[in-house]
Amino acid sequence: MYKGRPFKFLLKNLLIFAVLILSGCSGVNTNISKKAVLIVSFGTSFVETRKLNIDETERVISEAFPEYDKFIAFTSQIIINIYKDRDNIEYMNVSQAIEEIYRKKYGEVLIVPTLVINGDEYDEIIESIEPFKDKFSRMIVSKPLLSSMSDYTEVAEALVKDLPEIDSETAVVYMGHGTPHHANSAYPAFDFVIKHLGYSNIYMGTVEGFPTFDNVVEDLKKKNYKKILLIPFMIVAGDHAFNDMAGDEADSWKIMLKSMGYKVDYQLKGMGEQPEIRELFVKHAKEAVRDFK
Repeated sequence: MYKGRPFKFLLKNLLIFAVLILSGCSGVNTNISKKAVLIVSFGTSFVETRKLNIDETERVISEAFPEYDKFIAFTSQIIINIYKDRDNIEYMNVSQAIEEIYRKKYGEVLIVPTLVINGDEYDEIIESIEPFKDKFSRMIVSKPLLSSMSDYTEVAEALVKDLPEIDSETAVVYMGHGTPHHANSAYPAFDFVIKHLGYSNIYMGTVEGFPTFDNVVEDLKKKNYKKILLIPFMIVAGDHAFNDMAGDEADSWKIMLKSMGYKVDYQLKGMGEQPEIRELFVKHAKEAVRDFK
């Protein structure tokens, strides 16, 4: 099912199976009136932006499913370790959270990934819950933000609605994370969609995928822009936004664009702050529950 995935995930799942067997947790939770929603984020070590983006998104999703008890998890073990060491706060990873939900005898679990694309993080969530797929009467997983063609249009319209007034000399450049995963195709697809909605002055670039910063600059030079507005295309404005996009180091997008003669402004605001984006996650979750078979 997960051909080509790293050996560490197979080992992790084997360990989870062993723990379940040794602890006697081998039955199926059948009480579907006892429901849990597990909201999964990558996480961020930036506390304020976590509150504005992740915590608020979790609140909106939880309120949309009042009959479900809320659980949360981060996919980044590095972030989990930072909170434990720095703040003495313990977040669970996905394996720990799903095991706790199982042990507490929930018969139905709804897993809501607050991710942008169906990339590595989403694959890892699926692999983490795989040992538990037959342990619940109902295990439901919703889709990340960009999972259907209508999602692209809805996200584009939400982002444009949130922009300040832009004049003809200004280009808006979104910074996405990017990935070697094939799901990176979502970023150029989004660039295509937003331009075909009539926003020719909006560009998409990524830190670790395609389109690259150089690709964006090549396109910018075809027009006579004098100003650039940089905005993170990420649920959370975290390390990439503060450093790679708006940092003061020579290789940040802000500094490199300034060195080319552009006047550069930026927003340190994650997409998780926008109500329309949060509601898209709710919409995906409700569709997953509705369509579950």
